[in-house]
Amino acid sequence: MARTPRKKAQSGYYHVMMRGNGRMVIFADTEDRYCFLTCLEEALEHAEIKLIAWCLMDNHCHLLLSDEHDNLSEAMHNIATRYALHFNNKTGHVGSVFQGRFTSKPIESNDYLLRAVRYIHNNPCETGVAREQFFWSSYHEYVGSPNLIDSSIVLELIGGKDRFAEFSAEKTSSYRPFASRRIGGQELLREMSSTLDGIDPMQVKSLAPRKQESALRKLARAGFSGQQMERATGIGRYRIARILANNLSDTSQ
Repeated sequence: MARTPRKKAQSGYYHVMMRGNGRMVIFADTEDRYCFLTCLEEALEHAEIKLIAWCLMDNHCHLLLSDEHDNLSEAMHNIATRYALHFNNKTGHVGSVFQGRFTSKPIESNDYLLRAVRYIHNNPCETGVAREQFFWSSYHEYVGSPNLIDSSIVLELIGGKDRFAEFSAEKTSSYRPFASRRIGGQELLREMSSTLDGIDPMQVKSLAPRKQESALRKLARAGFSGQQMERATGIGRYRIARILANNLSDTSQ
């Protein structure tokens, strides 16, 4: 079966995730992490891709990239191949290290870019480690001195380096970069309600047209599919598709 084509960002910005095959641990120690960062730095430099944010967890990593020259696939293949060689030589593992092709989500607005940065740096919080105490992310580059990243666009958007810690701790609408296709039922309703700041998704259909369109765009930017929105709101798929096609990149909400 042919692979689904990767969605391309008009902005050139992508949130990328690479996961260990079968969710296995791919970063077991400091040596592994430094090796991956070296592969990352060299591949991105060669491909003329800017690194905006990063975080290395035990079995996956998140990257926020600016790819102005459409070299993302080549760069990610380079990184995966080089790191897999290190991993397999070190551990004796045979076979794929990463779970299929990397996953990427286009970032088409400044608001979504900032949510992605916050999400990436908050990943360790899911394991009980505060972002400030976690060494393997670009959070320390933002509050300290940039090394691997280009911090200029994010700091410009939030008002400077002194604002970064405050910005990182802010509570905002939820961000779902890679929403699971399996999510459904009450879990789906809870996730959508959180994204809509407490509004029951089943009430969206009764909202005034402008508010309804705003709610659907917010759900789409949070990563929910058209099918999930149709199921949860009762709004027809064709109306949803028309609204998103016309307004998905709108940043005024």
